[in-house]
Amino acid sequence: MSRRVPRSRALLALALGAALAAPLALTPPASAADPYTVTPLKFTVQAGGRSCTVDADLYRPAGVDRGHPAPAVLGTNGFGGSKSDGSTATIGKAFAERGYVSLVYSGLGFGRSGCLISLDDPDIDGAAAARLVDFLGGKRAADDGTTADFVTLDAPGDPRVGMIGGSYGGAVQLATAAVDHRLDALVPMITWHDLAYSLAPGNAAGGTGVPGVFKWQWTNGFYLIGEGQPLLQPSLDPSRINSLACLHFVTRACRTIHTLNSGSYPADRTAELLAFARRVSPVSYLHRVRTPTLLVQGQADTLFNLNEATATYRTLRAQGTPVKMIWQSWGHSGGVTGPATGELDLSKGNLETSYVGRRVLAWFDRHLRKRTHVDTGPAFAYHRDWVTDPNRAYATADRLPVLSRTLYLSGDGTLVDSRDEVARGTRGYTNWTTPTSHSESSLAALIGLQDPPPSDTKGTYLDWTSKPLKRPLDVVGAPRATLKVHSPKAERAQHSGDAADKLVLFAKIYDVAPDGTRTLVRRLVAPVRVPDVTKSFTVTLPGVVHRYETGHRLRFVIAASDDAYFGNRGIKPVTVVNGPHEPGMLRLPVAGS
Repeated sequence: MSRRVPRSRALLALALGAALAAPLALTPPASAADPYTVTPLKFTVQAGGRSCTVDADLYRPAGVDRGHPAPAVLGTNGFGGSKSDGSTATIGKAFAERGYVSLVYSGLGFGRSGCLISLDDPDIDGAAAARLVDFLGGKRAADDGTTADFVTLDAPGDPRVGMIGGSYGGAVQLATAAVDHRLDALVPMITWHDLAYSLAPGNAAGGTGVPGVFKWQWTNGFYLIGEGQPLLQPSLDPSRINSLACLHFVTRACRTIHTLNSGSYPADRTAELLAFARRVSPVSYLHRVRTPTLLVQGQADTLFNLNEATATYRTLRAQGTPVKMIWQSWGHSGGVTGPATGELDLSKGNLETSYVGRRVLAWFDRHLRKRTHVDTGPAFAYHRDWVTDPNRAYATADRLPVLSRTLYLSGDGTLVDSRDEVARGTRGYTNWTTPTSHSESSLAALIGLQDPPPSDTKGTYLDWTSKPLKRPLDVVGAPRATLKVHSPKAERAQHSGDAADKLVLFAKIYDVAPDGTRTLVRRLVAPVRVPDVTKSFTVTLPGVVHRYETGHRLRFVIAASDDAYFGNRGIKPVTVVNGPHEPGMLRLPVAGS
């Protein structure tokens, strides 16, 4: 733990400095020749027992009036942003230019909006957004008396309105739809399904009753940005101040982060942590969402990985909510180059010239303009970075690929195609008191730093490597591994009553080129807090879209630590025995199989 503290402070200070230095994309005043006008508005709302102001901009297309109404698009910022940041302001401009009334606003606790940061709680953030829907439906005025009688209505007070936005501005859409069924279309991008999983991933089946492995870099980066709001926004609205112990978040959010940072998870504190994180997450309220939803998730995302969108997609689909899903190339991580060539870039508003942008326009055409002849595309689409032509980069399917390829973990450290090829063998590793594996520096991309390549220290991990592939292998989705480990120290400690004493390990898959070069696909790892070290367990790895080329090999690794996460408490040596009767398995979702 001693090595984490100074490094975290340095990274977080750099992240905050980058946020402070980022320029605001201010909207210029409109002229008579502009295709829309922009009107700044304030709305006083009741949210979470507090009265606070929501700061918004209304984009009204030329020619739209009471006699010629238009449907509306509502959008808000990602965490730490505001209505004036590049992506959010572009939402207002881009859709107003295409004939939609656009209302973009600073989320609660950001920009010049009031109230505490409440992590997109449907009863707070969702309720506040619903008051803006009231405005679009003509049920209320802005604080200065401005009204909107030029939005298409489905019924008195019920405007034809969709929402779009990414990350923090994505989850709020589902939160709003859970409390306000007037919404007609949603496009949540790169957002979460369950914050308990996002902040402390638990990738082992059966381990849902305890927190997973704390993602300390990402979590503390956002926490610092939230608590540092006076530096980002001088003269804060008093409704944005909580207390000295928790400056700008709701109290339970602070308690959750403090508990995660403590590295100690006794049952009572664990229950509170999980209950709050899930209550403010779609996992707890999706059953109330009936609004047609186009999910867009990023393949380069160690914060909210593809498994999050997949869980939301499957839940909505199972309950009959119209839903489709796209996996795009970019997300919260993966470098500083931005979206791949031809990809949607929210800061540029290149809707017609990008695959995802055209899908968004079709989604709104169908559900907001009620153009029933419009094709909204396939149920599932994913970006293939090995296809050089941007016009052909997306593959489509009517369902997600299934787990169709099985490899077995052999005792000699190989991955083999059949159980009969498994050799019996015993190997082991031991963790250190400091991290010995590196997957990523989570905030490096945000602050423009180069991230060292992934690495593992000899003696602190085990690996299994396949033969060179005879043909390309396209993995699309979340692999699963089943294995059993032996660790007497972990076995004795796991009944202590503190979940932090359970064994922690990290599963991952490398792509090994013929020259020995290793690539950790999108730097994704699966942290695991083993539910019961005496039994076999199954690990669901983060979803990927990756082609393993001819001649390449797959290398499955379990490591003792990862410096982007908290690790084991105490030294816990691990032994793995593989044989024909207990081989361990790696199952892969293969496209086209």
